[in-house]
Order: sequence, then C-alpha cells, then structure tokens
Amino acid sequence: MGTYEYGRIARLAESMEEAGIDLEVAGRILEGGEAIRRSTRNAAVAAWMKGAMERMDQLLEPETRYAVREACACCLGGKRLQLSKAIARNHATLHERISAANDTPFVFGHSVTQRDDGAIQVQFFPDGLESYCCVCMPKATEPLSITYCYCCGGHIKHHLQTALGYALDVEVIHTALSSGGTRPCTFAFKILE
Repeated sequence: MGTYEYGRIARLAESMEEAGIDLEVAGRILEGGEAIRRSTRNAAVAAWMKGAMERMDQLLEPETRYAVREACACCLGGKRLQLSKAIARNHATLHERISAANDTPFVFGHSVTQRDDGAIQVQFFPDGLESYCCVCMPKATEPLSITYCYCCGGHIKHHLQTALGYALDVEVIHTALSSGGTRPCTFAFKILE
C-alpha cells in the first residue's frame, strides 16, 4: 500500500492491513489517499473519506468494515482512560457504573443509559437540537456512511468496557454525519456474557 501523510488515512490503511484485507481491495478503498495531506482543506478530506467509506461498503462485509473502523479509534488513553478506570475502581455495581459514566461527559458525551433490552446507550448530544455536527469531520457537506462512525464507536467501546468491566459489542444507531446533521450521535452497546 501507499504512504499516507494524513493521519486518519494512514490509520485506516494500518487497520485494514492488521485485519488481513486483501491488498488489491485495500488499494481500491484507499485510492487517492496519498494526495490528501495534513494541509488539505477539511472539506476535501471529508469528500475523500465519503468516497472511501462508500468503497468499503461495496467491497467489505459489514462485520469486517465495522471492525476495521473500530480499530481506527483515537483518544484511547490520557484523561479519558483515567476517568474510565476511576469509574470501575470507585463503583461496585453495573447500575452505579452506568450512573457514573452518565456523569462523565468528557468521555461519554450527553448521556449513558441502560435500555429496557439491557443494552447500554450512549448519546453525544441531546435530542431536539436544531442541528448536529461531527467533531471529527466538521466540514462534511453531505451525509457519510455510518461505517465511518464505527471509529467513534470503537472509542466509546474502549472506555465503556473499562468503566463497566464488561466486554461489549457496538452498534452505531445514527450519527450527525450519517444523518446529515439532523440526528445526534447515538450508539448501543450489548453486554457480552
């Protein structure tokens, strides 16, 4: 594969290599990525990423592409990890840990709740806002495939697993990017037994 100056594209390439994606398939997904530089305008980056996610959707099965994107998660250490570990250390029950995560917006955003089906739902923003914007891709002018957002799902999964003490499976329900700014970023995490 090529050399990618732009960090998110380089991480996508690494993640596909780690997942054992065929080099020809990965090359098709990453087509044009070498031309994206750190200095490239955010709107052009968003347009390239939109195309790359569409190619992933065409060339990879959902389970594979979601795992590849989860592995692209950032901000896994530092203060966020310290706060997640403190939740696990300072609270005994799952209910207490969910409540503490809900009170930790720096890591988990607007809300962390347990749904009736037992899944943990994380929502970055409240419902009912006039519009929503992705902090990772603020200049996207068109909706992006929800595949892109599994990166963020991987970020939350990492910290939520640490905080709750359970292995989790993530489902991205909807996001600011996938909805064109009309819905908040919302994720569901199934507790794996």
